Amino acid sequence: MTATERTSPAARDTVESVLPDTTPDTFRRRAADALTAARDRTALLTSCVDDPELTEQHSPLMSPLVWDLAHIGNFEDQWLLRAVGGREALRPDVDAVYDAFEHPRAERPSLPLLPPGEARHYVADVRTRALDVLADTRLEGGELTDAAFAFGMIAQHEQQHDETMLITHQLRRGPAALTAPAPPPAPADAASLPAEVLVPGGPFTMGTSAEPWALDNERPAHRRDVPAFLIDTVPVGNGAYLSFIEDGGYEEPRWWAPEGWAYIREHGLRAPLFWRREGSGWVRRRFGVTEPVPLGEPVLHVSWYEADAYARWAGRRLPTEAEWEKAARHDPATGRSRRYPWGDADPGPDHANLGQRHLRPAPLGSWPRGTSPLGVRQLIGDVWEWTASDFLPYPGFRAFPYREYSEVFFGPEHKVLRGGSFAVDPVACRGTFRNWDLPVRRQIFAGFRTARDLPESA
Repeated sequence: MTATERTSPAARDTVESVLPDTTPDTFRRRAADALTAARDRTALLTSCVDDPELTEQHSPLMSPLVWDLAHIGNFEDQWLLRAVGGREALRPDVDAVYDAFEHPRAERPSLPLLPPGEARHYVADVRTRALDVLADTRLEGGELTDAAFAFGMIAQHEQQHDETMLITHQLRRGPAALTAPAPPPAPADAASLPAEVLVPGGPFTMGTSAEPWALDNERPAHRRDVPAFLIDTVPVGNGAYLSFIEDGGYEEPRWWAPEGWAYIREHGLRAPLFWRREGSGWVRRRFGVTEPVPLGEPVLHVSWYEADAYARWAGRRLPTEAEWEKAARHDPATGRSRRYPWGDADPGPDHANLGQRHLRPAPLGSWPRGTSPLGVRQLIGDVWEWTASDFLPYPGFRAFPYREYSEVFFGPEHKVLRGGSFAVDPVACRGTFRNWDLPVRRQIFAGFRTARDLPESA
């Protein structure tokens, strides 16, 4: 049975961290660096294939890469040049073409898209002007400009589309177009970690009112009272998931939510996306390379329905969103909620697997320096983690700066994912960051960990 949670709207009682240096000059530098890092990654993802592959739709689930490219520039044109800078639109004629809410992904190849060369020129022109706006803007005194919020929003938006384009690269057929070094091997203590960690009951601060670039659905900070529970120390691995498969998990309806059972039967699903049986073992396709399924890595490319079914089979459940965040942020020694499991410092290469540094999750038990105060590992990076929770607003939610980012998705149709993946840039990943998707989605870089209630005798 899922733990109940009690919400208190008394945000004034919350205790959360803040950035140590919040001067306008610091935010100007942070914004410039974040925008540059995002554009470097966009260039990599769109220059590693030829122009015909940029315009091709590799899956009806995804846009052509060239649509994402020009959409990035158009969104920046609208928010930084026009809304913040008060400048004339650079290409108002393409606003409707790159409106993500007007055109479903499956329809986008039929739109009058900018060809690759013209799209590259457009986004470069927008960026040059946007950096001029950043240099000229007073970064205080307005909601869009305080702490360079709009510039941080644009950097996050571009990185989110970079993750989407990386998903497209995983779906495309053909030889590998991207390379990256493998993550480090598992640390020496990984094999001796406990299977699960106790998260004590009581209140904690969920969400944020202090993180300057937090998006609307992360706000405001508020108190949640979460009963004690147990949570996996690391995400569920491929080896454990393979046991579920081999025990007939995809053949037994009692493990599945009714909608999930209907979905896997209709589509003939028997394993995570990109897995296939070969001889006596299993292989997977990863960015154009076929390899044996690595049993010691977190499972990847599973839907919410698959995660939920595995948890039931294992005699456990998915953690709620509040449980996940308490396990990740709460420091029982101080009563404070950290920005990240390891503390308030921005993510470094020893904390988490982020930023497309590696094109796969790290081995189970990795990143000991990223461990939460309660002893939970790999909460940030490696794989997005499905939770049991529907995507709903926090008490006191206010849509900003536009309804279509979060508000239109609230409801039981979408499930919350937490923690980020190897494909997420640090600018778009923090302890309060909320992702969401339909429970059938498998192309995203999603895995999960499980939880359970304390035995009544405990």
